Amino acid sequence: MGFLDSLKSVFAGGGGQSGREYWVYVKCRRCGEAIKTRIDLQSSLSAEDDGGYVARKTLVGNKLCFERIEVTLYFDGSRKLVNQDIAMGEFITAEEHEALMQ
Repeated sequence: MGFLDSLKSVFAGGGGQSGREYWVYVKCRRCGEAIKTRIDLQSSLSAEDDGGYVARKTLVGNKLCFERIEVTLYFDGSRKLVNQDIAMGEFITAEEHEALMQ
């Protein structure tokens, strides 16, 4: 982890939800590349009819196979994660992501 990444993790809590953002860590099912992305809880969510929110992201790695990983996150009305779906990958923890990056 670089200095800037460690500094960001101090202020962002190192993963998960931190005020305005939610970090997502995934691993490509095809090649095993670890990818992380940030969801802005104010501008990246779409309202649903039930009062909750949904965020959809297509993630593509930049090192190995360029597989498209489809991530769908479901949040309640308070913007707390309640469910998640993924295609062509698997969710991993921040610690697993860090280990795979080394």
